[in-house]
Amino acid sequence: MPDWTKPMQQTYEYYIVDPATWRDTERLMNVKMGATISRDADADTLGSASFDLSESIGECYIRTYLVTIQNGIRERFPLGTHMVQTPSEEFDGKAKSVSVDAYTPLIELKENPPPLGFSIRKGEPIMDNVCSLTKSHARAPVIECTDNKKLEVDFVSNTDDNWLTFLKDLSSNAKYEYELDDLGQICFRPVQEVTALQPVVTFDDSNSSILLPSITISRDLYGIPNVVEILYSGNNLTYQTRVVNNDPNSPISTVNRGREIIRRVTNPSLTGNPTKAQIDEYARQLLKTLSTLEYTVSYSHGYYPVRVGDCVLLNYERAGILNQKAKIISQSIKCTTGCVVTEKAIYTNSLWG
Repeated sequence: MPDWTKPMQQTYEYYIVDPATWRDTERLMNVKMGATISRDADADTLGSASFDLSESIGECYIRTYLVTIQNGIRERFPLGTHMVQTPSEEFDGKAKSVSVDAYTPLIELKENPPPLGFSIRKGEPIMDNVCSLTKSHARAPVIECTDNKKLEVDFVSNTDDNWLTFLKDLSSNAKYEYELDDLGQICFRPVQEVTALQPVVTFDDSNSSILLPSITISRDLYGIPNVVEILYSGNNLTYQTRVVNNDPNSPISTVNRGREIIRRVTNPSLTGNPTKAQIDEYARQLLKTLSTLEYTVSYSHGYYPVRVGDCVLLNYERAGILNQKAKIISQSIKCTTGCVVTEKAIYTNSLWG
């Protein structure tokens, strides 16, 4: 592994991938400088790519490598594997240029729907079924997920589902989500809050850092309540409770905002025969949970092998960010000189409770 903070030579290589073996087969020499690899936790297929070529190629998988040479040591780092589709061609009178969009291996799960009324029965292991069905409907290797949680009720597909939406919804019942490794293999990651994650690297504003100087921080207080009302009716019981954030030290309190912003819940997730004290505590915990402000940080850095879903520690004193754990939610990797990665990450701050 090179020292990413020190000078090195960087180039890129592109290979056609055999979907049957998931191995490189043929190096492509017609890919122009400037390909873009996008990774996005909010995208259906978790990302995409775009390439400019000097001649057309058919539908195939392309794997991109960053090649580094430092102190005479040559190493390759895969940046992703994408299926090339939808080409467009231009001719300037001298040479032809072909621009192609490409998609992650999860695109194959979007191509077909489950059979009408397809269901998985109560008591079936959730992730065993997710892994098995993913293998059946996508050609990329699937890394097995070991989890014993079982369905509590029958899980039935919707008429507008494709395999990807169906399996995403199914895996959410076990609190897992899809992810892709750098080779394009399909993996699964447990859903975790930022505070529960451990940083894999620290980005700071020291002279030796690969973090570039420009950074943007955004936040949105809209929709964060300072009052929670709970209306419970069930098991011949009726309760009503109200919790108010009137703490003058809280920036979202009724005192500081000068008004009430109410979240009313009429179907609280409670089991058995709750008492009034339990309803009150439920309301307090709900207001505490809802009183969390999410910050989005946008920044750029030289390439470092972190992926969407990883946690990084941001220590950027000039921007007022000190030892803040943040979860990466998107990356755009530009395959040009310097291999600059434009990244977004989120972190949270509790404003009450």
